[in-house]
Amino acid sequence: MKRTIFGAVALALVAVLAAVSQTPAAAHKHRIVFQLSEDAGAWESMIGHVTNIQTAFAKDGGSQVEVVFYGGGLSMLLKTNTAYEERLKQLADNGVTLAACQNAMRHKNVKTEDMFPFVSQVDSGVAELARKQEAGWAYIH
Repeated sequence: MKRTIFGAVALALVAVLAAVSQTPAAAHKHRIVFQLSEDAGAWESMIGHVTNIQTAFAKDGGSQVEVVFYGGGLSMLLKTNTAYEERLKQLADNGVTLAACQNAMRHKNVKTEDMFPFVSQVDSGVAELARKQEAGWAYIH
């Protein structure tokens, strides 16, 4: 009797392992955090890099992207920066998180209403980058 039960359990385990090994693995979703702390010279490059990475990773599960703006990069998110508004909105509409550093906002006397409405905020840009790296995100400077 014990031999029959043991045999049935062993057969069931073999069947389960065979089924699991044939199940395709879930597509990996890449997680990337970008830092933008430079003035206007780096802005075009950042938009291009984010767009390129989303395109490249679309084939293998997509990507989750966040751009953290602080220092000189914070100015890119201001409503007065109309030259970049449409492209930034397009990034946000495509799922990119555009995060403004509240420390930089205080330092530069920038209020929430001064920024585009699709911008989120983080308490500290550098701390946000550290948190993302600790959580396994790829970090692009």
